Amino acid sequence: MAGMASTTPLPPTVGFDLDMTLIDSRPGIRACYLALAERTGTYIDAELAVSRLGPPLGDELINWFPAERVDEVADLYREMYPEYAITPTPALPGAREAIAAVREAGGRAIVVTAKYAPNAKLHLAHLGIEPDTVIGGLWAEQKASALRAHEAAVYVGDHVGDVRGARTAGALSVAVASGPCDAAELRAAGADVVLTALTEFPRWFSDYRTGCPSDSRPVC
Repeated sequence: MAGMASTTPLPPTVGFDLDMTLIDSRPGIRACYLALAERTGTYIDAELAVSRLGPPLGDELINWFPAERVDEVADLYREMYPEYAITPTPALPGAREAIAAVREAGGRAIVVTAKYAPNAKLHLAHLGIEPDTVIGGLWAEQKASALRAHEAAVYVGDHVGDVRGARTAGALSVAVASGPCDAAELRAAGADVVLTALTEFPRWFSDYRTGCPSDSRPVC
């Protein structure tokens, strides 16, 4: 009827974390930590560091450097990062397809990450992944500010901190068990949906868009 508002829901904005959600940044970060250790003459267990990616850089550096040096060393790390970390870092399986699934539905795909935004953008450009926008420097509950500002309905991440960010923003938390937190940890943190890998996201997103519950796929 003329004059009636459409009841068709608008395509959603979907937020994605970066490290260990869209990209496997472990090889690049490992290389950068080893170079940083050599440059500063300070031992860093790079293998241990990359096993717990997610929190802000300073949270890791405090394990290896005195507190009064963390800001200085963080600046040095970020400066060195493009040389050592971009080229070795691959996209995780399903990353391009996940972004494409949102775009093909008419939605917006944004990246909200704790990583320094210029370096996050370098990763995505190198891999040919083109989100609508990239917001960096936000961790856990801090991510809610960006998710709300962009009216994100869904946030996809691999860490319990990402779950907290989604829930604080009032977004659906879709967790993917590709990072340091396993499926049980992600569920315990309050994730609404847990995927084994991002390759499962397009199917899940299609069901979500059509209102088919994920536990009812055989009959939808």
